[in-house]
Amino acid sequence: MPFVANSDADRTAMLAAIGAKSVEELFADIPAGRRFPKLDLPEPLSELEVLREIESMASRNVTASTCAWFLGAGAYNHFIPAVVPAIASRGEFLTAYTPYQPEVSQGTLQAIFEYQSMAAGLLGMEVVNASHYDGATALAEAVLMAYHNAPGRDRVLLPAALHPEYKDVVRTYLEAFPARIEEYRGDPAGAALDDKTFALVAAYPEFEGELRDLRPAAEKAHAAGALFVVQADPVMCGLLKSPGELGADIVVAEGQSLGNSMNYGGPFLGMMGATAKLVRKMPGRIVGEAKDHEGRKGFVLTLSAREQHIRREKAVSNICSNQGLVMLQTCVYLAAMGKGGLKTAARLAYDKAHYAAELIGRIPGFRVENKSFFKEFLVATPVPAEELAEKLSRRCVVPGLPLSRYYPERRNELLVAVTETCTKAQIELLAESLKEAAK
Repeated sequence: MPFVANSDADRTAMLAAIGAKSVEELFADIPAGRRFPKLDLPEPLSELEVLREIESMASRNVTASTCAWFLGAGAYNHFIPAVVPAIASRGEFLTAYTPYQPEVSQGTLQAIFEYQSMAAGLLGMEVVNASHYDGATALAEAVLMAYHNAPGRDRVLLPAALHPEYKDVVRTYLEAFPARIEEYRGDPAGAALDDKTFALVAAYPEFEGELRDLRPAAEKAHAAGALFVVQADPVMCGLLKSPGELGADIVVAEGQSLGNSMNYGGPFLGMMGATAKLVRKMPGRIVGEAKDHEGRKGFVLTLSAREQHIRREKAVSNICSNQGLVMLQTCVYLAAMGKGGLKTAARLAYDKAHYAAELIGRIPGFRVENKSFFKEFLVATPVPAEELAEKLSRRCVVPGLPLSRYYPERRNELLVAVTETCTKAQIELLAESLKEAAK
């Protein structure tokens, strides 16, 4: 925290203002024997010595840039152009807060507007908000949004193959509402909908990597009077058809892959898009373009249906802050990459993942379980996946996520993620290491 250089006169004035005679009097409620405990600390170090100590400790960390990294499961090691942190670290963006006053927040508002515009095109939606804390909270808000959109309906269908942590967040959000959460397995088009179902949720792709055609599920949901909610991989949307093109009413995504590093799990970016008819049901903020009385273009908060802005009982959500800086990094990333760059990155991830799956599938005892996938796939292993991960870590290879982390009974399954950052040599090292470790 910053050092505040108060003078003796400043301290005297402040003590007088609160009716205290001395600084010691401020701590009178603390027993005398507890006020200044003796701390068993080593001798102080110089700044140079402290830096060396910290660097020594940091060097023991395993990072995605210092080893062969194939761990995904919700946080992915995608390439981030240098321009992204360079712009996001500028003081006017780094220190900006909620743009309550548009006349002094035009830069922040325009960045949000540009983000919304590009994200809407990527997800295939008519409107995108800014924004949610992460992909899980965005999905939970989307389910809640669908619930409020269908009075009299109380049933939502989640895929069993949804990220387990996402399911936990959805359950937490809906705990205060008389809503029933049920799971279905396999193709979402085969889910059993009824006249009490307010939403059918699909993962695109599923947590275990499987890709499914969503159009039949969208048609079935709409025929039953339910909304079709899709949790998508935004990088994949740069290559394959967007959820909007496939009939989604609400699309949510984790924006970490779009210009944000993994950062030990956060902060992340919850993306949400919807059709225009649902715009007034959306939580978060929506920035729009307007003109003043002289015809000059400007940016404003067009819609902000949260409890700090409108009557509490009318609020869509009590979510308080958009992830402004994380959103900005995604905005810069999308602008820097463009449609062509994002498509190239997605294509590289797709091709490299399929190359990895081909090599692993040839190893005796290993089997790739997916029929169709993008960058992540599930591998059945001949020995417990945790054992493989432990052995490979000694070679600085992180092979993926053992599914036993979430499902103790699934000990012989490994979820492998391959992005455009993985090299051919690293993929071949992964295959060779798995082969040796399984012997």
